[in-house]
Formats: sequence, structure tokens, C-alpha cells
Amino acid sequence: MDKTTIQRFAESLRGRLVQPQDSDYDEVRAIYNAMIDKRPRFIAQCANVADVIAAVKFGREHDLDTAIRSGGHNGPGLALVDDGLVIDLSEMKGLRVDPKNKTVRVQPGCTWGDVDHATHAFGLATVSGIISTTGVSGLTLGGGHGYLTRRYGLTIDNLLSADVVLADGRLISASKDENPDLFWALRGGGGNFGVVTSFEFRLHPVSKVIAGPLFWPVEKLEPTLKWYRDWLPKASEDIYAFYLIAEVPASDHFPEAIHGEKVCGLLWCYTGPEEQFDDIIQQARDVAEPLFEHVGPVPYPALQSLFDGLYPPGYQWYWKGDFVRELSDEAIAQHCRFAQVPTPPSTMHLYPIDGAVHRTGKDETAWGFRDANWSMVIAGVDPDPANNERMTKWARDYWQALHPHSAGASYINFMMEEGKDRIQATYGGNYERLQKIKAKYDPDNFFHVNQNIEPGH
Repeated sequence: MDKTTIQRFAESLRGRLVQPQDSDYDEVRAIYNAMIDKRPRFIAQCANVADVIAAVKFGREHDLDTAIRSGGHNGPGLALVDDGLVIDLSEMKGLRVDPKNKTVRVQPGCTWGDVDHATHAFGLATVSGIISTTGVSGLTLGGGHGYLTRRYGLTIDNLLSADVVLADGRLISASKDENPDLFWALRGGGGNFGVVTSFEFRLHPVSKVIAGPLFWPVEKLEPTLKWYRDWLPKASEDIYAFYLIAEVPASDHFPEAIHGEKVCGLLWCYTGPEEQFDDIIQQARDVAEPLFEHVGPVPYPALQSLFDGLYPPGYQWYWKGDFVRELSDEAIAQHCRFAQVPTPPSTMHLYPIDGAVHRTGKDETAWGFRDANWSMVIAGVDPDPANNERMTKWARDYWQALHPHSAGASYINFMMEEGKDRIQATYGGNYERLQKIKAKYDPDNFFHVNQNIEPGH
């Protein structure tokens, strides 16, 4: 490609075109997972929708492998591509709250922390993840679950509309009334169908919640997990508690006496009447005596940012996931086998996806596993690359032991690059429908640097 062509493209952007010779290239190409080291040829830092359109057209005209980056939290690093084009949306951070209609319009460069900050001023929130530095786009397009999921469903259940730049450079809108087939596919189908330049979400009255961790010694995993599997599905949807195994970090948040202790436990988020919570948490205390608990009323954004300091950008990450319908005794025995995490930040989380999630049909959105009760992630994490082999082996072995007890598929955002069969399994009976929609909106599979759905015929 000649310099004049590149210069013309750079001048067509209101944002910057970053290339390998630029002094900040390494800084710009860095993403959340430091295990990923890809070197794009071009990074188009888009300032607006016109820049996105120009970048898509440039990628097509020059047959460049093209990746889409928003928050950069994607585990397998599909926000980057070697020797291709990255359409970087991280500078597009506009958002507007409509408190009267309880909606928020969000551009794709926003993180969930940006959204929480804006909506909390009005006592409102929507469903998102558990780390506030996560990008809005990737989490949403994969489905999205978090602390408010049992009460208000998945993130995609609260998506009202989206603006999308298609592979041919057109900008269209998608909602239940406009391009409804595309709207269906966007709700769980990942980045396969275009570049979303705007999301509109429904908001809910959420201001303060009762939240925080309760830890038991890891030796209490079997009785506490058996209690949890029977108790939570029957509990009020105002009660959200994900189950975890971890090592207590050497942080000021925790007493020094328990730093380094291997634990299992719950991370609570309760949105019901405050006076009822003591009776609820007492049930957990009665199963086994807690090693530590710090649960109380907090602003919702404080809960959402609880893990930010423990999991900063630049750590090494390897994760595996599965949907779980039932936690059998055999599955719990495998959790006990692998409960000693290999590095201090490594962890296993079981996120509840029942309650409101079950009230949407499996064919109403691209997310098909509406009958699962948990979304499990096993995450090997450490700041030191020297520990990668050990933590990766732990995550893989743990996952292999549990996979026979799973629903056979995973939340798309908890997958590394695991191949076509895993992607098909994740969408189940919705996969062929997604292929047809892909063929309509991206017949040449221009958007393929993702958990890819190939166009159908």
C-alpha cells in the first residue's frame, strides 16, 4: 500500500491513525489481557460515526483483516489483529441519560463505569458485568450478565435499540420495529454483524444496594456449595449472590490475618427491603461460620467497581466457561478437587442467570441458554507471565473435569479461541438463524475477527 493512500485515509479521519512507527503505538495497542501481543498494521482511533464508516470502507477496499475494539476486555484478544486494521472505538464516549423515560443512549467507547456514573445521579442503573472498566459493547453483544440479572435479566434484555455500521459502510438502526432480524442477532450474537456505534438501554430504579463478600474457609466448600445450589434458585429475585473460590488478596480491604487464605464464598447484591436482609444472610452463616464478611449498604457504582483494583489492566488472563443447569454432587466434588487456586488472583465464579432471564424464550434473542441457572467462569490470572503455564493448565484441567456436568456450551464472552464447534454449541438451535442473518448483513464475512458465525446459504 503506497504512502499516499495511507495519508489520504489518515486525513479523512477526525480521530488518529496510529501505525507501528508511532511513539505511542505499543501503548495504544495494549489491551486488558497482557497475554495477548498482537501487532496491527493500522489502528484507526475513531472520533465519530463518519470515522467508523471510513475505516470499514478502507478495510474492505484493501482486503485487511479488521478487528473492532471498544473496551479491550475481550479475553482471547479479538479486539486486535496482526498486520490488519483495528477500528478503535475507545474515544467515542458520549452518553445521554433520559430520566423521564428511564433510558440511556451510550456510545461504544464507554465503559460500564462511565454508564454507572451517569445513571446513578438519577437513581437508575441497567444490567452490566462486575468490573466497571469492562467495555459496554463487548459485554452487551455477548449477552451480558451481572449483579442485577436475577431481577432485571440480561443486558440484552434491556437493550432497546442500536445504530450499526454494516460491512458495506451503511449506517442503519436496529430495534424491535426496525430491522428486527438484526436486532435479534445483536442480542447475543457478538460482533459478527457490524460496528455498533450507539446503544439504547432501559434503566431501572437502583441506587443503593446491600452488597459485599462473605468468605468461608475453602474446606467448607462442599457443604456451602450444596446449600447454595438448593437455596438460591428458590430465593427472591432481589437476592443476587455469586459463588466463588479465591485466595484472599493482600489488600487493605481485608484483615492482614487472612491474607493468602484459600476461601470459598459469596459476593452479595441485594435490592429488596433492607430490614429483611439480616434474616437472609443469617442462612449463609448457619451453614458454616464465615471466616470474613463485609456486607452493607453501598451505592451501586461502588459495588460495580469493587474488583477494579484487584484486576487492573495488564494482568495475564486465561479463562474457560460453561453454562450450568444443575450442580450435581459429582460436579461439586470436582470443584473441591480444584479449589486451591494456582496464583493469588486466579478464581472460579458461578454467576446466577435464572430469575428474570428465564422469562424470555430461548428463541427470542440469539442467547439460547435461557434454561441454564449459572454461567461459570474459571479464570487463571496473574501479573507475572512466568506463571502462565501453571495457571492455564489449572483452568483447562478444572474445566475438563466439570464440562461433562455442564449444559455443553458457554457464555461467548467467557471463551478463548476454542473453535467452530464450541461457537455452534453456544448458540444451539439459534445458530442456523444467525448464519442466515449474517449472510444478509455481512455476506463476505468481513467481520470475522470475533467468535465467528459464518454466513449461511
